[in-house]
Amino acid sequence: MKNFIIYLAVFIVSSIAKLYSQETFEEQVKVISQEIERITKEEKAHLKELVEQVNSKMEQGIISREQANEEKIKLAEATADNIEKRVEAQEEKLTLLVQQKVEGRIASLDTVKKYGKSYGKGLKVVIGGKDTIQYREKRTTSQLVFALGVNNLVTNQSVANSNYRYWGSHFYELGWTYNTRIFKNDNLLHFKYGLSLQYNNLRPTDNRYFAVHGPQTLLETSAINLKDSRLRNVNLVMPLYLEFDTQPKQVKNNKDVYKIQEGFRFGFGGFAGANLKTKQILKYNDANGDRVTQKTKGDFNVNDFIYGLGAYIGYKETSLYLKYDLNPLFEDNQEKQNNISLGVRFDLN
Repeated sequence: MKNFIIYLAVFIVSSIAKLYSQETFEEQVKVISQEIERITKEEKAHLKELVEQVNSKMEQGIISREQANEEKIKLAEATADNIEKRVEAQEEKLTLLVQQKVEGRIASLDTVKKYGKSYGKGLKVVIGGKDTIQYREKRTTSQLVFALGVNNLVTNQSVANSNYRYWGSHFYELGWTYNTRIFKNDNLLHFKYGLSLQYNNLRPTDNRYFAVHGPQTLLETSAINLKDSRLRNVNLVMPLYLEFDTQPKQVKNNKDVYKIQEGFRFGFGGFAGANLKTKQILKYNDANGDRVTQKTKGDFNVNDFIYGLGAYIGYKETSLYLKYDLNPLFEDNQEKQNNISLGVRFDLN
């Protein structure tokens, strides 16, 4: 089940990345122009070979000079026809591309420069024109997400009198997300989705550590003095958030411009994914006074499937962030405990 969820998450995010990594107008124009140039060079090279064959036949006396010239003219005309036919398909692509650009379905990183060449028999391909096509903002942008803060477990619907250090238990999150403006002419609502790695750390109090007893994972007091005791869970999740951005649209050069993360914003939603690994780290001094770090990897009866709720509120790139796992951390413990995290989140464009 865990592997299936991981594969599914990677597949979905790869599909999203492919969907939103379309080439810009200039890049697609460049590809078409390069293909036209390749076709022309290929046909001319083939014509050169055929002409050399005709010259060879003339030198051997198989055909006269007049016959050779007639054959060369026919070959040149046939080559020009081939170029025209093959380039016609590229012209159709170019026409469709320009139409999509005019309709605003293709983004441009810069103005389109004048570019034109002549190919074949009276065939001229002109790409672009005047430098009047300006940058158009995309409704979907990508962002790097980084969050950090404190982590703990909710027991009996409370974090009071916790068995884990409040300031010593941390969480970190690193992810890649896409931000899509839902409405074409309104900047209020955005849909955010992507993929994140969550690192949730728990440090028990009172010199304790986690011990597995069959299906139960419980805290036990260590016989030696622990310098550090920590349980780390690494989760791969797909976050899905609805974000409200209060930044109004702006008008520049008689065009509507929608900027994000320029003012106050807040979002809420959830996440789902899988636990990738669980590790317990114990640090102590042995009988000789040497420092020892003991790392134990295992499942510790932790739930494989992760799902929860999250919310954030902030200004520009920085926000206060809260997330809560709806699934219990330990699958079969009699006392159900759910992970909760509170910290600061950075959405970096």
